[in-house]
Amino acid sequence: MEDGKTVINRMQRKIFMVTQSIDTNPEVERILISLLRKMSISMKFNQIQSFTASMIKLSRRAISRANPNLSEQEKDILFVKYHYGNEMADRLQTFLKQSNL
Repeated sequence: MEDGKTVINRMQRKIFMVTQSIDTNPEVERILISLLRKMSISMKFNQIQSFTASMIKLSRRAISRANPNLSEQEKDILFVKYHYGNEMADRLQTFLKQSNL
């Protein structure tokens, strides 16, 4: 019968990486994941923050292109609707009307 330490060591040796992307070479993916693991928390946070800002900008641009005749406020409400749902968009719209904004 094996003790817990032996089982854990055996399990650790069998760990392998499952490819996350079908269009990326597994070796390249392994290197990218290794680089991500070596990044500091602050660097990871900055990467996520930058990615999030880019996605928001792209989403707002797509809304503007698809709805060129809407006001900026109407585009903002659409953004909220698409990303946070109808209920939140309705609440925002009600708030803006009550605030005369």
